[in-house]
Amino acid sequence: MTIQLTQDNKLKKLIVVGDRVLIKPTKPNERTESGLYLPPGVQEKEKVQWGYVLKTGPGYAIPVPAEDDDAWKPQEERVKYIPLQAKEGDLAIFHMGASTEIQYQGEKYFIVPQSAILMLEREEEL
Repeated sequence: MTIQLTQDNKLKKLIVVGDRVLIKPTKPNERTESGLYLPPGVQEKEKVQWGYVLKTGPGYAIPVPAEDDDAWKPQEERVKYIPLQAKEGDLAIFHMGASTEIQYQGEKYFIVPQSAILMLEREEEL
C-alpha cells in the first residue's frame, strides 16, 4: 500500500513530544532596511529567528501519584499534561541557541522547547 504525501498530510505522521514545538521558519529578509543585500547564511546566524508553529506537543507532564487507586486504567490514560501556550498557526519568535534544526521531506524545520519561545503573535478575533 502506497500513501501519497501532499502538503496537507505530510506532517500528520509526526508526533511532537512533551513541551516541544515544530516551527517552519519564515523566509529571511534578503536586504537590510537601508537596501543592502545580505549574503546567504547571515540571517541564519542571528540569535533570534521567526517562524510559524505547525505542531505542538501535549505539554508538560504532571507526575502521577504513587498511590493511585485506578490501577485498572491503562497507563497512558493516567498521564495528565499542562498545555502549552503556543498553538498551531502562531508566529513564534524563538531563541536559536535552544532550537534543533531538522530536514524533513526536503524542507527545513526547527524543534523548539516552549521555554525558548520569546514571543507569539496570534491572529484572534477580538
